[in-house]
Amino acid sequence: MSDKLNAAAEILADHRLAGRRFDRFPENLRPADQDEAYSLQARLHERLTAKGCGPLAGRKIGCTTPVMQAYLKIDSPCAGGVFAPTARERYGIFQFEDFRRVGVECEIAVRLGADLTPAGGPYTIETVSPAVAACMAAIEVVDDRYVDYPSLDTPTLIGDDFFDAGCVLGQPVTDWRSLDLATLPGRMTINGTEVGNGVGGDIMGHPLAALAWLASHTAARGETLPAGSFVLLGSVVQTKWLAKGDEVVAQIDGLGEAVARFD
Repeated sequence: MSDKLNAAAEILADHRLAGRRFDRFPENLRPADQDEAYSLQARLHERLTAKGCGPLAGRKIGCTTPVMQAYLKIDSPCAGGVFAPTARERYGIFQFEDFRRVGVECEIAVRLGADLTPAGGPYTIETVSPAVAACMAAIEVVDDRYVDYPSLDTPTLIGDDFFDAGCVLGQPVTDWRSLDLATLPGRMTINGTEVGNGVGGDIMGHPLAALAWLASHTAARGETLPAGSFVLLGSVVQTKWLAKGDEVVAQIDGLGEAVARFD
């Protein structure tokens, strides 16, 4: 198993660093299930960090809303890592040529003020809430770095961080407990034109239900979500693919906005 995961992680890391589109694994290296996929993802993180991509600064959760589950034809949440150098604050400028096919999503994110440890799992909305130091609007930057992603199985996509390529985090809102996160409207514009909207409750019924899912998932694997890290909880808007020069604004009422430009 170790040799298989190491070989698969090396292939993904090489493609990521070289900017080459990934087609598919040889059958003997394809992760057999989601549990093996997350083990592969952990090996990939180790390799990318060792190769200069920096440490993980946070996590992302995909497929937490009906619009994204329908779009990707995946009916359960999927998690990935976000490396520190790919995360921006407030206004992020990215180079369009750094991506194979860049897209954006309109998210609610949280910053943790306390560890969510294996000892506390499984988690609920009520048990993750005290650990949330701040909430904010966010843009997740995704990269379709595949020859044909619809033909790939879910474990393979999870192993490669489920499309994640970075993010922009808005101004942290520390008094978020005065807000009803489930009813907050959100929207995304590209070059001033609205391209989609939704509400916080689209994310698993309540945004913190997604955090509870991730904390329970990591706890079951013996891992901690550390204080100071952030989590992108899911997109209320279907992924939008960009052209060079586009400027994107994600707004969540009560949680501000995040802006990204792709030069």
